Amino acid sequence: MLYFTLASKAYARNLQYRGAHMLHNLASALFGYLYACIWIGIGADRPLGEYGVQGMIGYIAFTQASLWITGFITNGLGIPQAVRTGQISLDLMRPVHLFVLCMCREWGQIAYQFVYKSLPIYLLYMILFRLSLPTHWTTLLYTFVALAASSYMSICMNYLIGATSLWTTESNWLFWVNHALVNLLAGFFIPVEWLPSWLQTVSWMSPYPYLLYVPTRIYLGYEQAGSLLGSMAWCIVFTLLCLLVTVVVRRKVEVQGG
Repeated sequence: MLYFTLASKAYARNLQYRGAHMLHNLASALFGYLYACIWIGIGADRPLGEYGVQGMIGYIAFTQASLWITGFITNGLGIPQAVRTGQISLDLMRPVHLFVLCMCREWGQIAYQFVYKSLPIYLLYMILFRLSLPTHWTTLLYTFVALAASSYMSICMNYLIGATSLWTTESNWLFWVNHALVNLLAGFFIPVEWLPSWLQTVSWMSPYPYLLYVPTRIYLGYEQAGSLLGSMAWCIVFTLLCLLVTVVVRRKVEVQGG
């Protein structure tokens, strides 16, 4: 019940700004529309692999909408701000594991962004580009699992980024490096198989393809449920890392300005 309360409070806090966020959706949708138009132009005289023009439109539409729950996560889960204000010392004293506390808060944020950002943006694309939903309900189920795993991995990444603020006064650069790697290695805008061979190798050695590329391929019907094994493996790895880092964080608390 405590974990649900933490998530619901984060969800309710965002409801106060849903009007402004809906306007912001138009700007986000515009970027995706421009990307789709670029591929429409490129596909005028090129086959675009197994996707085709309509497939690439669907690819761009899904990745653009999914970014709000897999890429646009709170910077450091708010830990850097907590370190600067001294709130981190209180958070560590609570009878709730720090990682679980931050994670539950972020799940509320992700749920809000899914309802008020991802869904409206994708529905708009469905109307503009006449996209259709998968015909099999299992595809939607596997896609949901893949997106949930992607969101969890993003939470873990940002938790690890936030934890570095106990050793440095500036961790924002790690957040932006991670954001850049998502754009480059996660298959956003350009499918991973179209990257140079060496960059494909780098990409698949990292968790980034499982943030956007794999969920999108599952949704479009190009991948099967077996692709989720990689997502689950990375979720386990990140969970262990976050638990280990929390043990270290409890031994070193540096409050800046608190």
